[in-house]
Amino acid sequence: MDTSGDPCVFCDVVEGRTEASVAFRDDVVIVIMNGNPVNPGHAVVVSRTHASGLEDLDDEVGAHMWCVARRVARGLRRCGLRCEGVNVWLGDGEAALQEVFHTHIHVFPRFEGDNVVFDADCEPRNRRLLDQEALVLKEAMKSIAPIATP
Repeated sequence: MDTSGDPCVFCDVVEGRTEASVAFRDDVVIVIMNGNPVNPGHAVVVSRTHASGLEDLDDEVGAHMWCVARRVARGLRRCGLRCEGVNVWLGDGEAALQEVFHTHIHVFPRFEGDNVVFDADCEPRNRRLLDQEALVLKEAMKSIAPIATP
């Protein structure tokens, strides 16, 4: 449930106030088919608890979401829909193209000639710059609680 007071389409789906084509549900997530799919079979793993982004997401819920996303990907390869590969995508924040501010993971089949384009101008980075970036990230991560391991 979205506690911000703003309407949240995924909270509405989770609560049954909005129709959705449900592929899977448990106590932690719901998997729905995307109404504007990249390709047929495009599914979205949605946390049942509202978390606007990764910063707000409980570690255990996030880990479960990943496990379910992986299971969806495996299912796409077996279900009979055209699927020669799978993309798993999560946008966290407006700059990362997140449109619905309720944490969710897209899982969609890919195949040769599907016209899906990811366009980035990636350039090789100097090792010294990579080392500097690693150091500042390492320092920032020290302030975050460690991941619980099984």
